[in-house]
Amino acid sequence: MHPDAGKLLWDARQAAERVARFTAGKTFAEYEADEYFRSAVERQFEIIGEALNQLSRLDAATAATIAELPRVVAFRNVLIHGYASVDNRIVWGVIEGSLASLRIALSRLLAQS
Repeated sequence: MHPDAGKLLWDARQAAERVARFTAGKTFAEYEADEYFRSAVERQFEIIGEALNQLSRLDAATAATIAELPRVVAFRNVLIHGYASVDNRIVWGVIEGSLASLRIALSRLLAQS
């Protein structure tokens, strides 16, 4: 693992943990109704995507062990460049369907660094 990979993994994991904390016990209706909540969650997903995008350039072998890395980076690109058309249901779907496995993968990699 590249020496700087750990920092990028740490940044991504911290952001993923924030999303988990921000959304714990919340519903989609609460998410959709609160622009501050949505902004906070989207920002953390942007950080995750950017950190993993940098990781893929810095240490492709480590990045390749994160199963959904291309989708995470693509999601970040949508949030940043397609901000006017972000679908709240998709963001919430990522939280419910993919966040837990990403947190596990990031923690596993950090334990190896």
